[in-house]
Amino acid sequence: MLTALSALATLSAKAQLGFNYSQHDLGLGVSTNQVFGDAEKTTTTLSGNLSYTYNATPFVNYIVELQGGTLKGGDSVEYRSGRQFKNNFIAGSLRAQLQAGEFIDYSRSTLMDILKNVYGSVGVGLVSNRIKEVSRNSNTIPGYYTPGKDKSTELFVPVKLGYEYKIFNSYNEPSVKIDLGYQVNIMAGENLDGFDAGERKDIWTQLTLAVKFSVGGVTSHRKPLMRD
Repeated sequence: MLTALSALATLSAKAQLGFNYSQHDLGLGVSTNQVFGDAEKTTTTLSGNLSYTYNATPFVNYIVELQGGTLKGGDSVEYRSGRQFKNNFIAGSLRAQLQAGEFIDYSRSTLMDILKNVYGSVGVGLVSNRIKEVSRNSNTIPGYYTPGKDKSTELFVPVKLGYEYKIFNSYNEPSVKIDLGYQVNIMAGENLDGFDAGERKDIWTQLTLAVKFSVGGVTSHRKPLMRD
């Protein structure tokens, strides 16, 4: 009886090999940033992020992210407006993410197996702006001044496209994930760059490389996560 039960347990474990995944990930990453706002010149800066991911399935994910860094732009000498800024920001966001593997059949095609990790994501966030350096006056147009706030908190909508490369452990479970994505943050306000000029809202873009580590809550998916 014991031998039969042991064999049954072994067969059951093998049947789940390749189906299991962790429901919880912790991650860290780095981003390059650009602001397209009221300052004419765009400058690339760096920021860092920490994230927690809840995996409803291996391909349906909910991400809470906290990030901080510097945003810059403009040139007070080169451009007539005189606009130039530096923003030391902190931001938090919540995103829902859908990967192609949730709805495509990747069991029979190497190409589909590669494409299963392509994802789209959208959510909502808040950014706390702290303008540490700013030039509001033109050096060439007398009396020309651009108003704005040195401190503000603004709502934004993050829209992201990317690819999540999964590294599997000896049990064929995705234990490490390398994420490369391009994110467009659509601002609800005008003060990401410290200037309030014109009717167009600021846009903040990011190219992000992150690493995520599975931290527990192992459960099973309806189909294998790896091709044979």
